[in-house]
Amino acid sequence: MNFDLELDKAVKEIESSKAKRVCIQLPDGLKTRALEVYDHLKANTKAEILIWMGSCFGACDVPNGLENLKVDLLIQWGHSRFSKPKFG
Repeated sequence: MNFDLELDKAVKEIESSKAKRVCIQLPDGLKTRALEVYDHLKANTKAEILIWMGSCFGACDVPNGLENLKVDLLIQWGHSRFSKPKFG
């Protein structure tokens, strides 16, 4: 099964947020594509890219200890469309 990982969209988000350290979180079904994600983001941004290899059970499953990694941005991939929440 093919998935469009929207890697260029991730690059734009990294650039627009000026993130220097980015954590990537993938569900188990997409972890086999982790190197592809890493290579693309590393080649197209100046950010340090970290791949979270722990379990992921959805967008609400933020990695424990993430604050210790001092990341500027967390990007989570999933199998379904997810939109940014609007506050205010």
